[in-house]
Amino acid sequence: MLRSLATRYRIDEGKKFRLRDFDPGDTAGLPKEFKEDSKQLLQRSTELLAELQDKLFAQDRWGLLLIFQAMDAAGKDGTIKHVMSGVNPQGCQVTAFKSPSAEELAHGYLWRTSKAMPGRGKIGIFNRSYYEEVLVVRVHPEMLEAQQLPESCISGKIWKERFEDITAFERYATRNGIAVRKFFLNLSKEEQKRRFLARLDQPEKNWKFSAADVRERGYWDEYQENYEEMIRHTSSKEAPWLVVPADNKWFTRLVVSSVIVHALQEMALSYPVVSDEKRKALAAARRELDGKGKAAKA
Repeated sequence: MLRSLATRYRIDEGKKFRLRDFDPGDTAGLPKEFKEDSKQLLQRSTELLAELQDKLFAQDRWGLLLIFQAMDAAGKDGTIKHVMSGVNPQGCQVTAFKSPSAEELAHGYLWRTSKAMPGRGKIGIFNRSYYEEVLVVRVHPEMLEAQQLPESCISGKIWKERFEDITAFERYATRNGIAVRKFFLNLSKEEQKRRFLARLDQPEKNWKFSAADVRERGYWDEYQENYEEMIRHTSSKEAPWLVVPADNKWFTRLVVSSVIVHALQEMALSYPVVSDEKRKALAAARRELDGKGKAAKA
């Protein structure tokens, strides 16, 4: 089941992609009653992920970049927290990209994300990413003006050019051993409303509520169109998009975990083979330790 979920929502080639073909409430035929059983599956997937991450870190040849994009309240933070709960923090880094600083605006839009790319042996997680540049910046043109680009760099083709730049950047990453998996948590407008109301009604969730999120909800249709075009133009076999149903959090987490495990399995990871010279050194160390043990007893 986990393997089938890993590829069920994957988009390798986006020319014919239509967002309306993907149901935010889909659970791959699993009934709502399966929610409790899914915890055991997620636990198993988390254990596999921990084992594979240990090999990734030890082998130190591959890296893995995970990108999460979604509308507000889709559950990015919770998904990252639950799915990555079993990994070694030493080999994993989460970077959340907020509004760019003055220093970041003084550079190209890929500059700040380039600095946060994972190294070999590491898993890097982007909570939002350079894809904001073809989403929120496109919805709010004043953000593009704040980037102070030369007039000659702003044309009617700027979004197409950014799709090309992003695709080239991801191709560059994969050609250098950094695998890329991109998750769009596909939330319905109705479920977003329910989650916003829950943040208002439940005191322990009040801190999550932001009036700005509600204002962005007013641009829902524009965002959906931009997400569709983004996925259509930046999906590739090397850096696929996963359009993950997000109305049921338990299912979202199960799919995301399955995809990450599958991505690591494709790397054919293994622990480094110890050389003959190293084996001799280990044997010598054992003899020394055994000798000290006997001396201590004497």
